[in-house]
Amino acid sequence: MNIILAGPGAFGIKHLQGHKNIEGVNVVALVGEKPGQTREIADQYDIEHVFTDLADALRLPDVDAAILCTPTPIHAAQAIQCMKAGKHVQVEIPLADSWADAEEVFRVQQETGLICMVGHTRRFNPSHQWLHHKIQSGEIRIQQMDVQTYFFRRKNINAAGEPRFWTDNLLWHHAAHSVDLFQYQTDDRVVAVNGVQGPKHPELGIAMDMSIQMRTAGGALLTLSLSFNNDGPLGTFFRYICDNGTYIARYDDLVDGKEVPIDVSQVDVSMNGIELQDREFFAAISEAREPNSSVAKVLECYRVLNEILVRREMMPVFLPQAQFADLTRGRHRHFVDDNHVVGHPPLGNLSREMIDHFFFFKRSTFF
Repeated sequence: MNIILAGPGAFGIKHLQGHKNIEGVNVVALVGEKPGQTREIADQYDIEHVFTDLADALRLPDVDAAILCTPTPIHAAQAIQCMKAGKHVQVEIPLADSWADAEEVFRVQQETGLICMVGHTRRFNPSHQWLHHKIQSGEIRIQQMDVQTYFFRRKNINAAGEPRFWTDNLLWHHAAHSVDLFQYQTDDRVVAVNGVQGPKHPELGIAMDMSIQMRTAGGALLTLSLSFNNDGPLGTFFRYICDNGTYIARYDDLVDGKEVPIDVSQVDVSMNGIELQDREFFAAISEAREPNSSVAKVLECYRVLNEILVRREMMPVFLPQAQFADLTRGRHRHFVDDNHVVGHPPLGNLSREMIDHFFFFKRSTFF
């Protein structure tokens, strides 16, 4: 199978390292912004062709698929570009940084019938796979997932500490990992969601801290804390609070609630989540089937991320009665308790379940 890889940065290299362990895969071209650096990496991995333009790589003969490890803002456009060129595509997380773009990628995938997979690596990490098997067999049921995603990133740098020209995003990128995993592990629809964020960085222009809460139709909860301000242990840590035990996943390490290690080395053929993710992509192409973490299977995650974004911009504002008149001119819905009027902008495209939950107020509190 001949593939091209775009984006020879920190994650692109992780994919190339994983490919060494997968038989029958030939990376024929590497696409990067800097020709010299891209050529150097290509030589390390015996890749023949180097391009600065994805379109040139897509025109190579006998190319079956593309893997995109490029900046988040161009993920959706490049995924669409690959499918319109007749190539299967795996795009690194996130699929897009807007709901409209995510929907468009899905539309093009449905139109072309090609495989479009998204790099939701947590589905493939052996620690989470072990728990998924337990959940699917009925041995455990999630009551709450408590997740912490912490980095110290007050400068615009990537995972390798190198500067980059685009800005990372706690919601569309890092929250996507946990929101999708929560939905995947519970196999249930999120019906209630809330999100708040801290101040935006004066130079980066992004929120550096965020808190998200969710509830599924079956009652499982997600509590997610994210920060680019954490000067301490870095990464994402998942606590599964279940009806029959508690488990803590730290990437590929898994312990129970009492910190007793659980062996996950035999869960799959590798302990490398990115390698396992790529194996699934190549197998799906070979077997002409839908892969785990296809665009169709992760689309619900991006719907929920959009709900968080919309709700964050619609936070209820508690106003004194004196301002009631400003809320009765048709521009706002309003609710009144003993002391306050609660006003908010128009509802937009919130789901019915979210609207019902949004308007459950008690005195001067919400949610």
